[in-house]
Amino acid sequence: MDYQLRQREYLLQISRAMTSRLDLPSLLTLILQSAVDMLRSELGFIALRRRSDNELEIRASYGIPTHTLPLFSPFLTGIPHIEGPSAHLVWQIPDLRGKLEIVASASGVSLRQVVALPLVAEERLIGVIYMFRAAGADFSANDRQVLASFADQAAIAVRNAYLYEEVRADKLLLDAIVDSSANGIMILDTSCHVVKINRALGRMTGYSPEEAAGRGCEEVLRLRTRNGEVDICSEQCALAELIPGEKKRIEGVMHGKGDGPQLTVEVAYTPLYDRAGDILHIVANVNDITRFREAEELKSTFISVVSHELKTPVALIKGYADTLRREDARWDAETVRESLGIIVEESDHLDHLINDLLEASRIQAGGLTVKPSYFMLPPLVEKLFAGFKLQTKDHRFEDDFSPDFPPIYADEERLKEVLSNLLSNAVKYSPSGGTITVGGRADGKWITVYVADTGVGIASHEQQNIFDRFYRIENSLTRTTQGAGLGLYLTRAIVEAHGGRIWVESTPGKGSLFIFTLPQR
Repeated sequence: MDYQLRQREYLLQISRAMTSRLDLPSLLTLILQSAVDMLRSELGFIALRRRSDNELEIRASYGIPTHTLPLFSPFLTGIPHIEGPSAHLVWQIPDLRGKLEIVASASGVSLRQVVALPLVAEERLIGVIYMFRAAGADFSANDRQVLASFADQAAIAVRNAYLYEEVRADKLLLDAIVDSSANGIMILDTSCHVVKINRALGRMTGYSPEEAAGRGCEEVLRLRTRNGEVDICSEQCALAELIPGEKKRIEGVMHGKGDGPQLTVEVAYTPLYDRAGDILHIVANVNDITRFREAEELKSTFISVVSHELKTPVALIKGYADTLRREDARWDAETVRESLGIIVEESDHLDHLINDLLEASRIQAGGLTVKPSYFMLPPLVEKLFAGFKLQTKDHRFEDDFSPDFPPIYADEERLKEVLSNLLSNAVKYSPSGGTITVGGRADGKWITVYVADTGVGIASHEQQNIFDRFYRIENSLTRTTQGAGLGLYLTRAIVEAHGGRIWVESTPGKGSLFIFTLPQR
């Protein structure tokens, strides 16, 4: 009687211990050790059904040498696949005694008795516990009853461990998907504080996942309108009113942490609900659309600039051509010559614009090539000066090359294009005339060339943009001068194709100094 009481007390204690464990290997070890202690057995093992093919396999053993475990395979066959509320009632292993004799003979282990009890959870057989005695009394009815109660508790614990493993595996998979996503992902609680962000959003905002946790959504994203005037998170929060089943989308410029890059993003908020319809979390998917918006702006600028630049020469050509072909007028030779001169001039301008557009397209596609050779730069500059002197009488042109300025190794036609663009801008943006200087120095490694003027100059905040496609400085002078904003873009591309770089130094009202370097070979 005392032995039975101790069994039941031990069963209660071990049941409590089992329900607190979720690690399957340690749980199976605890189950076996407890069963052996309760029943005073010498050997035992637990076999569980595989998820892949539903066959039994030994997952934990006690007292059985590892190398002999395969010999216990007869106990894994012929196990009925039972389900339903009567699983325990129909449980039976055919010829259990015969299997005991086969295994005892094959393994050389003295096995006199065996008891097998099913692990049934949610009315489904998930495994079997086997206990063996090599000597001593037979398993009593009480032993079997205690082991049956123990097996029921063990089945629940194993099922819980399985569920925990599944949840843990799903969480690891979800974490891997979230962290490997190219888009930024942020998970918020119901008070709109960050639970988790992935690495992509960390790079976009400047916050590490650890730094972002617990912060408010508005503190991490810091969204503003494109002009920077409206704080979207404060004044147009997409989470103010969430409608069940509806995603909220908002677009803005994300400023992020510190002085990091400002990105144009689209944020889609998706609430997650529980079965009662209450919000559990909010998932924010942050998509960087900076390049997309820049491409849209560039397309709009391209259409605006090109249409304007094409209209002017086409209108002049058409106007003068229509005038000359009028049948009710007789034009003298001088008028015809002047009109044809304007038509030719505007045709040349149109041809130059089209060539610039084609060249810009080739550069964008990576098709710019250079064919370098050795030549002297000062004579090329003198030829360019001669051409520009015919176009203006208000400017003086000077060269400032060092006496030992060496031959340079570059594409002469391309470099002529670079200097022509820089000289053209110098003339164009020096409406009052003045001196335009081209000079150069060499230090054995780099050749440095500059073009200086005394014109209107360039504001500091615009200097970093003037080499971009279609960019034109906004002032009264640029509005009255022709140009598609491609000259400096092409100039930079040519210089960089030679392995050099170009920049500008300028003060408004005091002129500009364009400097480029080329490697000296």
